[in-house]
Amino acid sequence: MEKVLVFIYEEMADFEITFVTHLLGADAGKEIVTIAYEDKLIKSKSGITYKPSRLIKDVLEEEVEGLIIPGGWNGEIRPELIELIQGLNVKGKLLGAICAGPRFLAKAGVLDNVKYTTSIAQWTEKHVEQFKENDPFPRENFVFQRVIRDGNIITAQGVAFVDFAIEVCDWFSLFDDEEDKNNFSKDIRGV
Repeated sequence: MEKVLVFIYEEMADFEITFVTHLLGADAGKEIVTIAYEDKLIKSKSGITYKPSRLIKDVLEEEVEGLIIPGGWNGEIRPELIELIQGLNVKGKLLGAICAGPRFLAKAGVLDNVKYTTSIAQWTEKHVEQFKENDPFPRENFVFQRVIRDGNIITAQGVAFVDFAIEVCDWFSLFDDEEDKNNFSKDIRGV
């Protein structure tokens, strides 16, 4: 069974990834593997508690189809996450990040040559205070759109969690064609 990693961390915005993980796990038959820095319970922004399946350091050499990163205001970035992101990028595997999640991709340097979006349209003093750093994003590549797919990297704004899920599913060829993708989108949105 093909594995898709999902990075979970304290205060993550879990609503941004529950739809995509449901579609990948239930409809596409992917094994969803939650990963974290440490083997401990993680409380999301919604108050739901998660337990990681594996540690990041233990999946670095595994064959996986991609990584999904939710948004959130916990900015801790450890070397093993950077290594994982860079390794998957070199292999052309999916790197999906939503809301503030693309910050992790920016820190790994994988947004330097691709178009991307994020809910952090501007890096303010509030961001400097929260993350304890200057703007890590290559702003020349930022595009203000709901979702962007550039090569193996899919990024989205937090409000676009449905668009994000559909684009990730399209990456994994879950739709027969563009018409099937559009019909699914219309069904989900009720329009």
